[in-house]
Amino acid sequence: MKAIRISNKVPELVDVPSPEHVPPDHVRVKIVSSSICGSDLHLIDLGFAEGMVLGHEFAGATPDGTHVAVEPMLHCGVCDPCGDGLRGMCTGESALLGVMADGGMTEEIVVPISTLVELPASIDIANASLVEPLAVASHAVRRAALEAGDRILVIGAGPIGLAVAALLAGHGVSCDITARHPHQQAAAEMLGASLEATDGYDVVIDAVGSTDSIKQAVRSLRVRGRLVMVASFWEPVTVDMGILMKEIDFFSSMTYGGIVPNRDFDIAARILASNPTIADALITHRFPLDGATEAFATAADRAAGAIKVVFNL
Repeated sequence: MKAIRISNKVPELVDVPSPEHVPPDHVRVKIVSSSICGSDLHLIDLGFAEGMVLGHEFAGATPDGTHVAVEPMLHCGVCDPCGDGLRGMCTGESALLGVMADGGMTEEIVVPISTLVELPASIDIANASLVEPLAVASHAVRRAALEAGDRILVIGAGPIGLAVAALLAGHGVSCDITARHPHQQAAAEMLGASLEATDGYDVVIDAVGSTDSIKQAVRSLRVRGRLVMVASFWEPVTVDMGILMKEIDFFSSMTYGGIVPNRDFDIAARILASNPTIADALITHRFPLDGATEAFATAADRAAGAIKVVFNL
């Protein structure tokens, strides 16, 4: 079968063996939708993806025809974090598909049944790789501990920032957002977010993760406001005295969690099902697997109009 494997920092279409053995409590998934995450680009640039089949955002169909998204977090299921629904914090044997084990940029994959999220019938499976970034957004919104009347600013209108805006809208909550590029601004407006950022916010969700974005967040927050960091730090950042002088509460947010039927993945799937505009706003490019070179080049060029680049099989 075909897969995209990284070799010398280059994504290449290769032939790999089809998975033959399906262990107990596992299932074979035929991939239909798999998308490129910004973290994939960082992993390639840093040399951490060598020899890997990337892809932690993917969805497909089981042998009985059930459409599913896959939560790519392999976990032990018995440690305290797993019991609390914090599978990303698993202290046992764990791995993130597409990062520490081969992922979903391939034709088929075998995964634990526990990772499956059955998709509502109204979701076009060609768009269902969006469930993963929406789950990341769901976790960040949970971490924000929103209260009625909170004013919210999202910094950054890349895929995760826009996913946060979509997730908030799905909960009936409005937000302002900062967007650098015209196509990001258009997507934000499609999702109902306002581009009129001011200050005095109760909550700022930072989807950029830089020294400058943290400074902007602190400036934009009211005294004792809440800063949620949903972005990953790919290089060191600094924090100045402003965060202390305002007594800002800082919350980190990493991947997703929760307990069935209210895992972040479950919530994300329901929100995607309720609003087809999310896919229209976020998915800007589609490629077959054999378009890997062009797809990754497109995903790396945000200024050229890419938001979410999807492989459809």
